[in-house]
Amino acid sequence: GLQGSSQSSNPSDLQNSFDDSSYEPTAESSTVNPSGLPMLTIPEDTCESMGYEGCLAYDISDLTNANPWNETLELSSLPVYRSPLSYDTYFLVSGTDFDAMEDFLLKIAARLHMDTETLEINDNAPDAQEQAIITEKLEGKVPEGYFNPTALVAEQNGIKIEVEITMTATITFEPTVTLPEGYHFSHHSSYEDTLAVAEYLQETYPELINMEEPLVNIHGGEYNIYRQQGYDIAFFNAAESLTEQILNYQFFQVAFYCNAEGKLKMARIYSPNLTEKAGDYPIISAEEAEDLLLNGYYITTVPFEMPGQKYIAKRELIYRWGRYDKYYMPYYCFYIELPEEEQDDGLKTYGVYYVPAVRQEYLTNMPVWKGEFN
Repeated sequence: GLQGSSQSSNPSDLQNSFDDSSYEPTAESSTVNPSGLPMLTIPEDTCESMGYEGCLAYDISDLTNANPWNETLELSSLPVYRSPLSYDTYFLVSGTDFDAMEDFLLKIAARLHMDTETLEINDNAPDAQEQAIITEKLEGKVPEGYFNPTALVAEQNGIKIEVEITMTATITFEPTVTLPEGYHFSHHSSYEDTLAVAEYLQETYPELINMEEPLVNIHGGEYNIYRQQGYDIAFFNAAESLTEQILNYQFFQVAFYCNAEGKLKMARIYSPNLTEKAGDYPIISAEEAEDLLLNGYYITTVPFEMPGQKYIAKRELIYRWGRYDKYYMPYYCFYIELPEEEQDDGLKTYGVYYVPAVRQEYLTNMPVWKGEFN
C-alpha cells in the first residue's frame, strides 16, 4: 500500500535502504573535509513505516504545493543543521529543552488570547498507576528515562495546546469551530474551495499565523483509492530572502485541519530548533542530481527500481527532517511514474526518490538502492 504524500510534516519519516559499498568518499578524512565543514552521513533506517512513499494522480500536474524553490534558481549553497535531539537504542530521547517548549507554549497561548498568568502547564509523563502497569508489563526491565515526558500540555476556554519535544505545537479546538456559510472545508474540497477557506483563515487568525507576509500553501492534490482528491492548508512567511523563504517553507509552517463535519478542528505550528547550524554546504544542481538518480544513487521506500529517465515526472528541492535524522539537510525529491502500478482508468502512482543535494565530497556515503527491502 501507499504511504501518505511527501507533503507530510516530516518528509523524512521513511525507511531507507541502500548499499554504499561501491561509493568511496572523495574527502580524505571521515569527520572533516578540506573546507572545515563536518562530513555528513546519509541516514539508514529512519523509521519502520509500512508501505512506500508515493502519490496517486492522473497527471503530475494534479500534485501541487507552494515550494519557493524552482529550477531556475542558481543556489550555490544551503545550510545544514544538526538536530538537537538524539535517540538511544530504546528510542529514548536526549537533548530536549523543556524551557524552550514552555516558552513556545506561552507565546502561542498569548496569540490565542488565553490568560497566561493562570494557565496551568502539565507534562505528559505517565502517572504512578500507569508507570506500575507498564513496569509489570515489561517485567521490571524499564530502561532509564522510559517515563520521561515528551510533551507539555495546557488547556483553557476550549483550546488545548500541546508542544512536543520537536517543537511542534498542536492546537485543538473543543468545540470545533464552524465556518460561515458558503465555505467548504472538508477532506475532499476542491482546490478553489480550499483556497477560499485558507483566505478566510488568514483573515480570521492573523495573530495565530503571526507572519509578516503569510503565503498560503495549498498542498496535496493526490487521489485516494476511491478516486477522491484532497488538499491541505498551511502558511509560511514569504517576507524574507529566497533562502529564508525556502527554510520557512520547509520548517516553519502553520497548518489548519478540518474534521469530518467540515469544521475547524486543529492547527499546528512547526518551529524546530535550528540553532545548531553545521554550516552552509555547496549543493549540486537538479541536473546533476538527476544524473545520480539515473546511475542508481538514491534513497527510496519504493520497491521498484527506478524505471528510467522518461518516467521522471517532477523534481523539487526539499529538506528531510525526520524524528531520527541527525542532520536536517537538503535533498532533491523526484516523483517517478511507476509503470507497474498504473490502473485501468489511467490513475497513476508516482513514487518518491531522493538524491542528496549536498555535494558528494561532503558525504561519507552515497546511497545506492538495491531494489529491495532489508
